[in-house]
Amino acid sequence: MASPVIGSNTLASINSTPNANASNETRTTGAESSEDLNNRFMTLLITQLQNQDPTKPMDNSDMTAQLAQINTVSGIQELNDSLGDINEQIDAGKTLQASSLIGQGVMVPGSTVRVGETEDGGVVATPLGAELATGADELEITITNGSGEVVHRSVEENVPSGVQSFDWPGTGLDGNAVAEGAYNVEMTARVGGEEVSVTPLNYALVQGVTSGDNGPTLDLGTSDSVALEDVRQIL
Repeated sequence: MASPVIGSNTLASINSTPNANASNETRTTGAESSEDLNNRFMTLLITQLQNQDPTKPMDNSDMTAQLAQINTVSGIQELNDSLGDINEQIDAGKTLQASSLIGQGVMVPGSTVRVGETEDGGVVATPLGAELATGADELEITITNGSGEVVHRSVEENVPSGVQSFDWPGTGLDGNAVAEGAYNVEMTARVGGEEVSVTPLNYALVQGVTSGDNGPTLDLGTSDSVALEDVRQIL
């Protein structure tokens, strides 16, 4: 199969759902706790100096060691705060990157292909794809309807590793157009007759972006929400 050339408006009509609302979350820093820690240490140190035995004053090396310890703890706290700020900037950058995908078609792990009707009365199917860790001598693609009946079967030869996309014209084994709806895709990859790992990919339209503790997630409408890292291809 060759990579499809399908209008974005047609694909959007197959996958469209209302947009998701984006949400923002904030992080609290430990700057105040670091200041409190310094104040407590200084209070304890002054109290210790005021109540020390005059005949056995605190050794200078002990005081230096205590000062070094509190400076180390304070430095670690400030480093943690700085890393937290950097993480916030990274998350903000990811959210901005994800928002640019709204309205775009993407390929993500999944085994669904959808068929819709075109303006001229024909049918069009969303793209399907595969992700292979290693190249395959052959890749068998089987598409079934909701009843489990096979409506399409094909074999792609010498498929390279990585992400590959394919086109199904939306026709059944008899050559006639299939009914509108969602169909299931099964893939089997083989090298030298032995099966190798393959991850089916399906097309989805990004409807919105939600920001959370684990970074932005993409609302794919009729599909489940996925993380930005799950996007394998942008169409």
